[in-house]
Amino acid sequence: MTTIAQLTLDGLATGACYGLLAIALVIIYKTSEVVNFAQGEMGMFSSFIIYHLLVNYNAPFIPALLIALAISFIIGILIEFILLRPVKKATLLDTIVLTLAAELFLIGFAGWKWSYEQKQLNILWSYEKTHNMGGIIINDWSIAVIFTSFFTMVFLYLFFKYTKFGIAMRATQQNKFATKLMGTNVERMFSVSWAFSSVIGALAAMFFITRSTLDPSTMLEPFLKTFAAAVLGGLMSIPGVFIGGLILGIIENLFGYVWPHWKPITAFVVIIIVLCIRPSGLFAKHYIRKV
Repeated sequence: MTTIAQLTLDGLATGACYGLLAIALVIIYKTSEVVNFAQGEMGMFSSFIIYHLLVNYNAPFIPALLIALAISFIIGILIEFILLRPVKKATLLDTIVLTLAAELFLIGFAGWKWSYEQKQLNILWSYEKTHNMGGIIINDWSIAVIFTSFFTMVFLYLFFKYTKFGIAMRATQQNKFATKLMGTNVERMFSVSWAFSSVIGALAAMFFITRSTLDPSTMLEPFLKTFAAAVLGGLMSIPGVFIGGLILGIIENLFGYVWPHWKPITAFVVIIIVLCIRPSGLFAKHYIRKV
């Protein structure tokens, strides 16, 4: 029982990381119906900024993190303004190609600026520092990622429910034309959603990279698993994708314990099963368009 509890706890921490990045993915999709395949690389770029400030300027971690998040905010706005906004009548395939182009650009730029060698990003919440809680081991990294994910969920709930910007973003997602008639700047809502998504994605990427190494391609695999979590939960539901991330993290950990060699494909098996049984995801409604 202790082993199962330990695996479940570790899976919850990993799943919270998937859920955090999936939230960033869904914020853009809910507002503009764009699947941002550059989401992981936007977070990777922010992590490189933290690394640069820590190594080259000996900056304290918290100021370095805040500067990186501010730059992430700007990067999100720039990508939406430069790539997506000029293509007003883009098809789904067009937007996928544009976000893939942004992904490749960020990988190439990061490789040119910081090289393709693997680096170690050290943050305040160490993966090695552990605490024993009745036979179950929990580390500072797990505590930090669970707390950050919970705080982000609460913040987004309050933001979308009680702030003017949040209500306008929800209205934009429901009916862009009617929202524009009511005097809301829809383009600004798109920019804000990309900026928010970029900041949240930067936090998630920082946690992912702390467990492994930092290089320009480090977020490729975590993003694919995050996409699986988003499909599992439902791309139109912020709480749904977060729960989907938790479920995927637990399944992956338990499955990997029994069959460790098959652990990397767990997320993709989940995608196939969910798309076959419930294409809209576990927590999103499936609408049938009638002509």
